[in-house]
Amino acid sequence: MFWMEFEVGSLRSCSGSPRLQGRKAPQPSPSHCSSRRLPVLMAEDAAWLRWVMEQFRSIAGQDEEISLEEFKAALQVKESFFAERFFALFDTDGSGTISLGELHSALLLLLHGTAADKLRFLFQVYDVDGSGSIDVAELHVVLQACLRESAISLPPQRLHDMARALLEAADKDGSGSITFQELQQELEAFPGLMENLTISAASWLKPPAVAQQSRRPRCLTAQYWHNHRGQLTFLGGYIGLNLLLFALAAQQHVGHSGWVAVARGCGQCLNFNCAFIAVPMLRRCLTRLRATPAGRALPLEHCVELHQLLGSAVLALAALHTGAHVANFGRLARGGHAALAELLLTARPGGGGLSGTAPQTGLALQALLLAMLAFSSPCVRRGGHFELFYWSHLSYVAVWALLFFHAPNFWKWFLVPGGLFVLEKVVSTAVSRAMGLRIVEVHLLPSQVTHLVIQRPRSFHYEPGDYIYLNIPTIAAYEWHPFSISSAPEQQDTIWLHIRSLGQWTTRLYEFFRQPEPTWLHGNLEKKKWWQWLQAPPCTTQSTLRGSVPSTGDAAVELTSYRRSGTPTTARGTEDGDGVWDAPLQTVSVGLGESRHLCLSQCYIDGPYGTPTRRIFTSEHAVLIGAGIGITPFASILQSIMYRYRRRKQSCETPGDEDMTLRKVDFIWINRDQKHFEWFLDLLAALELQQEEQEPGGRFLELHLYMTSALGRSDVKAVGLQLALDLLAAKEQRDSITGLRTRTQPGHPDWSQVLGRVAEERKGEVQVFFCGSPALAKAVRAQCERFGFRFFKENF
Repeated sequence: MFWMEFEVGSLRSCSGSPRLQGRKAPQPSPSHCSSRRLPVLMAEDAAWLRWVMEQFRSIAGQDEEISLEEFKAALQVKESFFAERFFALFDTDGSGTISLGELHSALLLLLHGTAADKLRFLFQVYDVDGSGSIDVAELHVVLQACLRESAISLPPQRLHDMARALLEAADKDGSGSITFQELQQELEAFPGLMENLTISAASWLKPPAVAQQSRRPRCLTAQYWHNHRGQLTFLGGYIGLNLLLFALAAQQHVGHSGWVAVARGCGQCLNFNCAFIAVPMLRRCLTRLRATPAGRALPLEHCVELHQLLGSAVLALAALHTGAHVANFGRLARGGHAALAELLLTARPGGGGLSGTAPQTGLALQALLLAMLAFSSPCVRRGGHFELFYWSHLSYVAVWALLFFHAPNFWKWFLVPGGLFVLEKVVSTAVSRAMGLRIVEVHLLPSQVTHLVIQRPRSFHYEPGDYIYLNIPTIAAYEWHPFSISSAPEQQDTIWLHIRSLGQWTTRLYEFFRQPEPTWLHGNLEKKKWWQWLQAPPCTTQSTLRGSVPSTGDAAVELTSYRRSGTPTTARGTEDGDGVWDAPLQTVSVGLGESRHLCLSQCYIDGPYGTPTRRIFTSEHAVLIGAGIGITPFASILQSIMYRYRRRKQSCETPGDEDMTLRKVDFIWINRDQKHFEWFLDLLAALELQQEEQEPGGRFLELHLYMTSALGRSDVKAVGLQLALDLLAAKEQRDSITGLRTRTQPGHPDWSQVLGRVAEERKGEVQVFFCGSPALAKAVRAQCERFGFRFFKENF
């Protein structure tokens, strides 16, 4: 059973929007509706009623009665309070069940409800005792149910404050309770709310929506070509080059059989693709290329997709190349030259390749490519078998080596890209292993997020939004995983990483630090000369975490923190103090007032590497969209933006300066529930404070926070809660959910409205930068194409 919106009001208003009211009301005169639209509306209403009756019978069974439990299951509400209140309003005869006749007669009267009818329904939901007025105790009960329905946790005092705020705002006569007329007067300040009042219900209340097909494919629209012009131009050039190479090679062998021409054409394309496939993996070269005009024109943000495309092309060309040669060998075998098996498995002079080994090396290459394809699938990489992907992918060394034997001219294609690739590998290995770093602090945040604070070498320079590859030998000796740097470059001493537990490695990392006494210590204690220090009783002094981790100080959220105590000494290492530390002790906060000394393992980093977010500082109006842990790259960027903004204000620079051309920044953060906001609340609060200090009332940086688990403002189960939160936010100038000045919005963003408001501001060319799930990226990209905004998605 899936979700929909069962609207309280008329099924079809004069504008044609679907409505359904949850309270009996006399039908208004139809004179306000167009006589031309009325027959259409009546036909639609009749079809809808037939659908509801059919769905009702499937749920009610033979007795044609729905009990309260069946009603709860159909509504799919989290809080039984609302199901019981709604059930009472549908059960007009008080029999304890809803009959088919009751539902049918009620729905006939509810098709054309007015705003007053909807408000009456809302009032009766809140009037728990049916006294005709709502007192503070009833508000407390309803708001508590609203909080649970929206997955919001607030202290009891805050709940009491919301109930008092609602009562004070609506109780015009000071009687201590809210009458229907007072509630109606209060809600008049929120136009459009009552017209859109809804109840989340089950699918049996509404037929499935018919998918609307576009008149033409999305890829043929002008907006699509505008936003993808770089990728499409590059793709067209790539396809054209392959066709040219194929044609030239095939033409040279046109005197032979057709199979030979096809094989030679594919072989020439394979020479190019097998060498070019290394280029998207030249991370250091591409990072430097991003700073050039050519880098801004090329689709460098799609390097991973390009690498996958090249891999698929190599597989397809190799299959066609092999098939053409086998077909040609079959033709020769039928002509009496030799048996097919002999042609394929025996090296012969003139057989191609080095010493006639082309058939044998070709079959070996085909087997290696198929193995790489099989172990590169998402089900292997993300299904807990990363080692299979890693080790099978290392066979690219064998593939390139066999190509030198299989195709004697391959070295000419491989010389430049292959040389750069080998050079990058050597440099990356040398640099990463030279930077053997220590983890200064570890914080276990809500929703299984591990916050690592790593010492920063003085020679390590990066840009906001960059990422690094991280290796922690105690977690997995050979695994390197990419993570965005969440600290700003202006932070000199440490590097921050926020890692969400989504895969096998990240989960092991979180569980590794979650243990009060990690098991990896026990095997090494006897080998360490300082192991006796760990046998001392746990310290009772709680470590102070100043500025190291965002935290709201909410006692309901338990943060586990690991922190280095004592002064490390450098036994051997670089001039930056890198290398092996002697007796590096750590403090592990395992509870309030308790800490223990532990040794954290060494880690290695490779990078930094650039991302599309480097374009942000050359934009005029940047829209940053992060979903969940997708805020990580933007955490670094926002800190750096405000640092440069403050420097620009102090030095009286203009927005056209080379350092930063930004005129406006909109940051949109979407989270599933309340606890996910804990990750970066202190950072966002600091950003708000900095802007207020630099420009009181300024709107250079605007925050937009959305919590998708919270029900929308127009839902009966949340309208009172959202009104109370609005009243408290206006009174205290801070949001009750996050503590920020920015009000947290319930539900999902309406991207058409959000980006439409951005377009109306006209602050300059708009560029949208996204980091989050692919499904959400698709929806945002579609709206960007509609408004003509450039769209960039972070990819590793």
